[in-house]
Amino acid sequence: MRVGGLVPFSTVDYPGCLSAVLFCQGCSWRCRYCHNPHLQAFRAGDWTWSAVEAFLRRRRGLLDAVVFSGGEPTLQPGLARAMRHVRALGFRIGLHTAGIHPVRLGRVLPLVDWVGLDIKAPLDGRYDAITGCRHSAVPARAALEAVLAWGGTFEIRTTVHPALLDAEACRTLEAQLRSLGAPPPRWQKFRPQGCTDESLKAG
Repeated sequence: MRVGGLVPFSTVDYPGCLSAVLFCQGCSWRCRYCHNPHLQAFRAGDWTWSAVEAFLRRRRGLLDAVVFSGGEPTLQPGLARAMRHVRALGFRIGLHTAGIHPVRLGRVLPLVDWVGLDIKAPLDGRYDAITGCRHSAVPARAALEAVLAWGGTFEIRTTVHPALLDAEACRTLEAQLRSLGAPPPRWQKFRPQGCTDESLKAG
């Protein structure tokens, strides 16, 4: 695992749980509003896994859960093993994912208690304008279908910036989710912190 950062205490990253958040290195999308661009490149992490485990052992009885965030955690080959280690320490497992790699997501879902799934736009060509990658709606839809089939507890989150998602696009996305049997998303306001797209920050 390449861990690029750790938040020792959070009340917002896993609904209803006090959690620590592990930020995994690496992401193959280049979302225009990304607020963690320093995690996009695959490089040596700032935390060794032994240091992460030592930290978590000291937090047993104080925290409920550990959330794997990013970057995109499912791109980490050691994710399943890390989740098993964390569960063995007595923590619930949360996962933040954009669904970039639905096959790997499906493999780790049995280890997860809660998923925060980022769905960025209507599941069509408009997706690419946000992610910077062609046909990115295809894995996103497959990931959504995997989460729905899994049947566990999850939340869909969508970041809204008026330059990227207008009211019509939001209505289209809600209708698409409804047709798939998914709940509406939790709309998230764009945060300029960390974003490198000056045009979005100016808007």
